[in-house]
Amino acid sequence: MEVEALANGFSKLVEEELKVEVEAEPLPPVVEVEVEVEVEVEAEEREIVLGKNVHTTSLEVTEPEANDEDTGDKDAYMASVLARYRKTLTDRTKHHLGMHSFSLSLSLSLSPSLPPSSYPYNLDFDYGALGQLQHFSINNLGDPFIESNYGVHSRQFEVGVLDWFARLWEIEKDQYWGYITNCGTEGNLHGILVGREVFPDGILYASRESHYSVFKAARMYRMDCVKIDCLVSGEIDCADFKLKLLSNKDKPAIINVNIGTTVKGAVDDLDLVIQTLEETGFTHDRFYIHCDGALFGLMMPFVKRAPKVSFKKPIGSVSVSGHKFVGCPMPCGVQITRMEHINVLSRNVEYLASRDATIMGSRNGHAPIFLWYTLNRKGYKGFQKEVQKCLRNAHYLKDRLRDAGIGAMLNELSSTVVFERPLDEGFVRRWQLACQGNIAHVVVMPNVTVDKLDDFLNELIEKRSTWYQDGKVQPPCIAADVGSENCACALHR
Repeated sequence: MEVEALANGFSKLVEEELKVEVEAEPLPPVVEVEVEVEVEVEAEEREIVLGKNVHTTSLEVTEPEANDEDTGDKDAYMASVLARYRKTLTDRTKHHLGMHSFSLSLSLSLSPSLPPSSYPYNLDFDYGALGQLQHFSINNLGDPFIESNYGVHSRQFEVGVLDWFARLWEIEKDQYWGYITNCGTEGNLHGILVGREVFPDGILYASRESHYSVFKAARMYRMDCVKIDCLVSGEIDCADFKLKLLSNKDKPAIINVNIGTTVKGAVDDLDLVIQTLEETGFTHDRFYIHCDGALFGLMMPFVKRAPKVSFKKPIGSVSVSGHKFVGCPMPCGVQITRMEHINVLSRNVEYLASRDATIMGSRNGHAPIFLWYTLNRKGYKGFQKEVQKCLRNAHYLKDRLRDAGIGAMLNELSSTVVFERPLDEGFVRRWQLACQGNIAHVVVMPNVTVDKLDDFLNELIEKRSTWYQDGKVQPPCIAADVGSENCACALHR
């Protein structure tokens, strides 16, 4: 009866959407640094709709009988649960457009059937050849360039991947240090920590549309943090940046530059940021730039018009995610900084017989192998083709939305299409759309085909015909978010 009850509970999980109760994490206020700054009141955020408690639909862990040597029934039950779960993942992947909810690969051999994600994942991959490695506990603890006393590692793969990214970002092997992180957030935490250690009294500058992990880093490290205004595109407003730099000229500057913002996919102009620093009197020895390239950091090198991210410029570090555009089945990322900076963090660890300058210490040794495998299979030309496909399909989506009378915006260097928030929250959950205020977005990844976009568009257009048919409710005005030229409300149509 207990097994049957668990199975029934899982069936309900398959049939219904799961909404997790979360507490919104407040962003830090603008910090006043020896100048009088008018404290700005943040716009009121839309209330998060809470769902049922996850414990009501969770799968209980049941203990086997103490003397039960026959595990056949138990194994059969667990196999049926996993089969149903895989079916759920397959179904949810059909309606995944690069947004909402977390992803976990149960088996390396099941990689084609991944769940939806809270990030724009590339779900177009096949790692079946790596299934033979899942029985090993591979741990790349400590510094990837120094052997430790733990022999089951994948440092040879990790350093190979790091060397590939070092070539991409134009820094010599003997001039960089880096490691494979557990996610893009860890890359930001590490890059900003290096900046803080290089300039202990430095002020962190970040645009208002920077990823929340940047402001998390400011809280964790107790750093003074100044938020910079953004253009309507989502790019950093360098005019506002200049004013705030001039107000704090006596303190070094630690700057987060976005190579693709979270909501609008905006790419900050790195060259203009550097020019602004130089114009305000900040010499290269008084600033540190971290480039958050979580998603587009690997796409921009293949876009001709994009500002080039290169260590030939006065930047301090770059991070990207490996589970987004690259397409790994587990969260991971790459973080690279200059060798000259890393000694401020590196410490000897006697029991490891190694050194460590990473955030986490123990690190997933499987992730570098997945990255190495993908880089070898696709290479520079393969990524270039995928970038072109993503940009082409993003323009297709934007054009079809506009043709249907739906306000939409697409930044020139981006595959993130921003449009008016759908009225029905059920539709939002079905397509796993990430929303903020009156806007939503779709991040077009290599696995997002024109057919998939057509299915989404046709359903959206059909739903809108019922949402707004009686004229009592009007589509939202999104001019403040995307500009009046991209809004299709009654006022700006």
